[in-house]
Amino acid sequence: MSMSNGNPKYLEVASQLEGQIRAGKWDGGKMPSVRGIAQLNKVSVVTASRALQVLRDRGLIQTISRSGCYRIPPPSAERWALVLRLTPGPWHQATLGMTRAGFEALARREPMHLEPDLFPLAPDLTARDLAALVHRARERGVRGVFLLPSRCSEEEMGLDERFLACCRAEGLPVVLLERNLRGSRRQLEADLVAVDDLDGAARATRHLFDLGRKRVALVVASPTSSHDDRVAGYLFAVHAAQQAGRKDGGPKPVVLLQDGDLPTREAYARLADEVHKLEIDGVVCYQDYTAMGIIVELLTRGLSVPGDVAVVGFDDLPIGNSFTIGVTSYAYPAEAMAEQAVRLMRERIKDPARPPIKVVVPGRLVVRESTAGTAVQA
Repeated sequence: MSMSNGNPKYLEVASQLEGQIRAGKWDGGKMPSVRGIAQLNKVSVVTASRALQVLRDRGLIQTISRSGCYRIPPPSAERWALVLRLTPGPWHQATLGMTRAGFEALARREPMHLEPDLFPLAPDLTARDLAALVHRARERGVRGVFLLPSRCSEEEMGLDERFLACCRAEGLPVVLLERNLRGSRRQLEADLVAVDDLDGAARATRHLFDLGRKRVALVVASPTSSHDDRVAGYLFAVHAAQQAGRKDGGPKPVVLLQDGDLPTREAYARLADEVHKLEIDGVVCYQDYTAMGIIVELLTRGLSVPGDVAVVGFDDLPIGNSFTIGVTSYAYPAEAMAEQAVRLMRERIKDPARPPIKVVVPGRLVVRESTAGTAVQA
């Protein structure tokens, strides 16, 4: 048995983990796996497993079948469910991590606990299945649900609608994240906390005009409130440029739609072809992966970025700063989003009958090589 300072190694690892738990490190989320604990502490899997068993014996963690180890929240902690219905694609894990990070950071400062795996929503779930899931969450002490709705399809939208109906029937409040349920100009059915997408698109578009770009396009993909707001912000900036006294009447709006039915690479290729054909010299994309995809496709066509076409994305995901041409992006304010979402949830619990409201949280434009040639903060 490995020994250090006279104590078995697994007890030392357990003590280190206990200190981290009591400092709030995993209050808001799932703990690393046994293998992850072993790698972090440079011990064997057996030692890591025994250390986790010590924490279970001390009542600090619990193991959920086929899910992993979770920190047991203190009695005073509020329990929230986090349901992130993200669009499948290469960006899924990065966006998932970014959204969870805001809540997990907040949970390290406040007595709250996140349940990220309570609602494995799938289109084949019946109304009875959904009702049972929601009821079990209530029995488990969950006080509310933070839901990022799907933007994928009408079928997924229907699942979100059924889920919301079950939550209402159970008296479980829901706060939506980033967007309303799929559908343009749809009435708000629950409280919503969103990035200020209108400001983001307007700021990104003005940035391109300020750099001297003459023909700026916007790329969106879904009939959702977040994309509608980006269109509105873009059109506002285009209108302001038209009113700037240019003799030619100023820039004309160009809104391009990314085809969600195509494979991702083919969709990027078609967008790049449109940009080339329409002689676009600036593009605002609804997310960083689309921005990077268009950049790659433009380069393969012999165009330079930002020389011929300047490109802006949204969310400031890690991919945007991983290549020589860093992507200018409107950053997602993850922690501020979580703070406002929890505030709205607590207010909703106090006043269940008030009409739904929307709160927008401003981000910031991070300027990199895809527009300016050199990376700066704006």
